[in-house]
Amino acid sequence: MGCGRVGASMAVQLDRMGHSVAVIDQSSNAFRRLPSGFNGRKVKGIGFDRDALEQAGIDEAYAFVAVSNGDNSNIVAARVARELFGVEHVVARIYDARRADVYERLGIPTVATVRQTAEQMMRRVLPGVTSREASDPSGEVCLVQPDLAVAWVGTTVGRLEELVEARVAWVSRGGGALVPRASTIIQENDRLHVAVSTDRLPALQRALSRPPAQEA
Repeated sequence: MGCGRVGASMAVQLDRMGHSVAVIDQSSNAFRRLPSGFNGRKVKGIGFDRDALEQAGIDEAYAFVAVSNGDNSNIVAARVARELFGVEHVVARIYDARRADVYERLGIPTVATVRQTAEQMMRRVLPGVTSREASDPSGEVCLVQPDLAVAWVGTTVGRLEELVEARVAWVSRGGGALVPRASTIIQENDRLHVAVSTDRLPALQRALSRPPAQEA
């Protein structure tokens, strides 16, 4: 939702990567930001209107991104996508960063204006993407925020660490963070910050993108 600079940039990138994309904007003039070769769907309408969302194919959407120029519109649209249509991967851009904690508690990841790049948004909505946050000078160990399959909810941190051979440094939960114990249970909408050997990064993401292995 929103065909401004960020929205148009994301739509073009996703289209070129072979994803099916739909863009909603109230102004048909906004679609001029899209190149002539854009293969996605263009829907003129309000981004939280049910008819507009259904025209855009919300029933089949893997992810929904709200990047209009209004905080309220973005949050309402994101909540409609999540709560009414059951879209699992939803992210909203905000201009008032002070409200971010409230939105995070609603289970809607937000990107504040100071971080509002298409790259940041892409990391949150594409499947199997691991956001690398830091690495040691040698490059042998890195701190990442991996994409976590829903099936891991209810698993203990200790069990996860055992299965993926990595260490959970901290967990972002709601508007705060905690250093987990082995017995800490992973909750819905948790964001894990994981220290892992760089050479194990592909294996880590593969493991976390699937349900955890069942104990014998």
